[in-house]
Amino acid sequence: MKKLRKKIVPVLGGALEMTVNIAGSGPPLLYLHSAGGFVWDDFLDGLAEHYKVYAPHFPGTAPGRPNDIDKVDNLWDVVLAYDDLVSALGLKKFRLMGHSFGGMLAAELAAQRPDAVKGLVLIAPIGLWQEDAPYTVANWTALSFPEIMETLFHNPAHPRVVKRMTPPADEDAAAMWTVNFIWTLGCTAKVIWPIPDKGLKKRIHRIVAPTLVVWGENDRLIPPVYAQSFHKAISDSQLLMLPACGHEPPLEQCEALLSGVQTFYGN
Repeated sequence: MKKLRKKIVPVLGGALEMTVNIAGSGPPLLYLHSAGGFVWDDFLDGLAEHYKVYAPHFPGTAPGRPNDIDKVDNLWDVVLAYDDLVSALGLKKFRLMGHSFGGMLAAELAAQRPDAVKGLVLIAPIGLWQEDAPYTVANWTALSFPEIMETLFHNPAHPRVVKRMTPPADEDAAAMWTVNFIWTLGCTAKVIWPIPDKGLKKRIHRIVAPTLVVWGENDRLIPPVYAQSFHKAISDSQLLMLPACGHEPPLEQCEALLSGVQTFYGN
């Protein structure tokens, strides 16, 4: 496991400070986590073998900083915060990747900074909407824990899934784990409730970076039909469908995902 260092970065004119986890060496890669929150896992560790990975916590989800979510009111505040973060980190030309909620943010950021993103990877992103395949934020925030497990994963017994989704054995630590998980879902939901169609369809044409759209064939949270929607909406894009995989390719298909990403990004 790579050694992480943390950097506190002021954004939004100093009104907000973002916590960024940094590891690895090589070309810069900015990774935006899902609504489930930031966890440094095998997938990010694999990326850090080839890239210098910058992985910020979404506002309000960094340890000890829950009130930071009060500093952003809507999705555009968040996009500008991440835009400021890119400038503050000195990322002139960088690779960008996001998963689910983070995939939507990555798409928005790539549309905001079309000339700065060298390559974009969107892993089961939210943000587009089709009447024949509806979903709402309640699909993942209003579920019981067993329902979340059933919805997110094709194979809930996968060792990486078990490791990620098992609370600590200590009763107090387990209670705090649950609180943090629920709080993180709430922080991300604040800017996309109730339907995560906040106008990305009006901006997605601005994405000019070569893009890899990744989807699990067995995704029960965001219908796989959206893989085609993103693929068609982004002019220079490729599509990678992963078998035996739900909404969490970094956990259920880590090796295949890393291989696909490395092939796509090249050197």
